[in-house]
Order: sequence, then C-alpha cells, then structure tokens
Amino acid sequence: MTTVSTSAAPATPMINRDRIVDWLGIAPFMIFAAMFLIIPTLYLVAGAFLTPEGDLTLKNIVDLFTPSILSAYWISIKVSVASALGGALIGFFLAWAVVLGGLPTWVRSGLLTFSGVASNFAGVPLAFAFLATLGRTGLVTVLLRDWFGFNLYSTGFNLLSFFGLTLTYMYFQIPLMVLILTPALDGMKKEWKEAAQILGATNGQYWRMVAFPILWPSLMGTTLLLFANAFGAIATAYALTGSSLNIVPILLYAQIRGDVLHNANLGYALALGMIVITGLSNLLYILLRMRAERWQK
Repeated sequence: MTTVSTSAAPATPMINRDRIVDWLGIAPFMIFAAMFLIIPTLYLVAGAFLTPEGDLTLKNIVDLFTPSILSAYWISIKVSVASALGGALIGFFLAWAVVLGGLPTWVRSGLLTFSGVASNFAGVPLAFAFLATLGRTGLVTVLLRDWFGFNLYSTGFNLLSFFGLTLTYMYFQIPLMVLILTPALDGMKKEWKEAAQILGATNGQYWRMVAFPILWPSLMGTTLLLFANAFGAIATAYALTGSSLNIVPILLYAQIRGDVLHNANLGYALALGMIVITGLSNLLYILLRMRAERWQK
C-alpha cells in the first residue's frame, strides 16, 4: 500500500500589502480632488436647482437665458475664442521654429523655460504688469508718446476693453500652446518627409498632405484647451477691468459675493453653465488628443 504525501499549498494572503501601499500613495491626491473639485462641483450643480429656502426649482436655469446673462456668455466666448485662436496661431509658429526651424539649441531651451513660467503667470500680477506696461501711464505708452510722438490711446486702443483683455490672455495662452504642441512636433518622423520627397512632393505639399493632417487633431485639441483655459479665468479679468467688462466669471462673482446682485443660487447656475461649456471643450480635447497619439505611434 502506497501513500501519497501532498504538501499543503501556501495560503494566499487575504490582504495584498503592495496594493494597500499603492492605494495609500494616491490617497492624498484623491482626498484633495474630492475636497476641492468633486464635492464643490456637486454642490454647485445641486445649488443651481434650489431656491435660497432649499426648494427645487428651474428658475435659476431659466434665468440664464435673460439678455444680460446671455450677453455675458457671448462676450466670454468671444474673448476665449479670440485669445485661443491668437495663442494657437502664434504658439504654433514659435513651436515650429524651435523644433523644425533649425534654430540653436539654446533658443529652444530658453523658450521652453520661459513658456513654463509664463503659462502660469496670471491673475493680479499679470493684470498689474499689463497696466504698468500698456496702461494710460504705462511704460510703453509713455515711451511711444514722448520718444516717437505716437499716442497709443488716440487710436482707440483701450486696455480695459475686449481687445485689451484678449491681448492680456494671450500672454499665457501662447506659452501654453508652445508647451503642448512641442511634443507633437517632436513626434513628426523624418521618414515621413523623406518618403514624400522620394515620391516627388514639394515641401508645401508635404505640409499640406502629410504633416497638417497628422497635426490637425493636436492643433484643434490644444486650441480647445486654450478656449477652456480662458473661459474660466477670473482673477486677471477682474483685476484688469473690474466690472467694466461683463463676462461670465465676473458676473458669477457678483452674484455670489456682491452686495447688489447677490443671488447665490443664480451664481451656481452660472457656474453650471461654465462647467458644461468647459467640460465639453476638455472632452473634445481629450478625444482629439487620443486620436493624435494613435497617429504618431
């Protein structure tokens, strides 16, 4: 009679310690995102459908279609579109020059370093910088008047206007475009251009038929990101123009914190509209970014 001895299999631990460590590593980020992004967003969405007494209502949503609020949305959209298109156009040529234009390496490193700083330079410091430079008594304005006899403000220019705010926004829009588009231009393979040249394509035909179709998702996606970036900005606009320019972030601030227009729930509805618009822009950006990455693999 033979006996078969079987060794007991090692017991599988009920708790994976490595997995616990992994979750603990991202726990601070998840807590931070929940406290300062997810929960406040849900609070705003819920408040948009409530009265000050806590009753359900659609009046706040209906009030978004009043002429003054629609005008604020329209001005915000125009400023965002103008600064996004301007930033995308200038930023594209800057990125193209440092990546494919044959400029020295130090120019690229210097531009990217400056872009990393300038893309985050916004709010009150940026507004003060433009007022000190292009304001009615700004440095550039005074130099143009005293040295060249050119009065900038006699041409109709006004920093505290639609054009002035668009110009100010472009200060951080252009560097952001450079930072995001540079990796896409770096991903353009030399073999594609060489193959086009072997087949007899000119440089213009290569860009029109090969390069631009590949870069188009990145260009469009980044432009949408610039739009969302400008649409949600408030500190720069408020510090620069105060309440002279009726854009949505300033109107929202007046509804929630103002003494005259105080209506917190209408402010929540305004915020909900901004969330929808910027959310759609970011969603389209993510989809276009995924398509661009597939092309460049």
